Amino acid sequence: MLWALLISILARLTDLVLLLGHPRLLRPYLGIWLAERLHSPYRARRTFEVVRALQSTGQRFRELIYGETPLLTALWAFRRAGLGPGSRLVDLGAGRGRVLIAARWLGAEAVGVELIASHVESVAKRLGPAGITLVQGDAARADLSGATHVFTNWLALAPETKAKLVERFRTCAPGTRFITVTHPIEAEDFVRCSRHRLLFTWGFEFVWIHEYRPG
Repeated sequence: MLWALLISILARLTDLVLLLGHPRLLRPYLGIWLAERLHSPYRARRTFEVVRALQSTGQRFRELIYGETPLLTALWAFRRAGLGPGSRLVDLGAGRGRVLIAARWLGAEAVGVELIASHVESVAKRLGPAGITLVQGDAARADLSGATHVFTNWLALAPETKAKLVERFRTCAPGTRFITVTHPIEAEDFVRCSRHRLLFTWGFEFVWIHEYRPG
C-alpha cells in the first residue's frame, strides 16, 4: 500500500510538471483527476450498466480492473513508437483518457474507446476542447482504419479478448504501430520492434512496441 501511494504521488507530480507548459491540456487533466477522486476506476462495481456491457462483449468482470498510465511513461513509449504530429493514436480500453493527454502533448490526434459508459460521460466534455475524443464502445469493434498507432493495456484481458483484438488489429494499414502493456502480441504479422520496462501506478511493467507487417 505504501509503495502504491508513493508511486501515485510521484506520478501526479511528474504529470503536473509536464503539463505546466501545456495549459490547454492541464484543464482536462484536472477534470480527469477530479472524476477519479469522485469515483475510483480501481473499484469497478457490478452495476446493471457494467453487467450489460460485459454481456455484449463476452468479457469477464475481472478484465475491468486496471491501473493508470502516468504521462511520463506514455510519453516515453509513444516517442519510441514514433508518435507525433500527423499521427493518430487510438487507445483501446481508454478509461478516462489519461493516455490520450500524452498523445496530444506530442501533437498527435487522440481517440479513446472505453467500454464503461460512466467513465466516458464523466470526462468526455472536458476532453473535447483539448482535441481529444473519448467514446463508449467495444474495443474489439472499434474503427481503426485511420490509426497510425494503437495502445492497449491488456494486463488483465483474457486470451479470448486478446484474440478478438488481434483480429481487429488486422483491419489496420501495414506499418501501423501497436503498443501493448505486460505482454507482446503473440500473432503472425506483428513484428516486435522494442521492449521497455516502465513505471505504472501499480509498479513496473514491460511495454512492447510492434509494427504490423502483413504477409
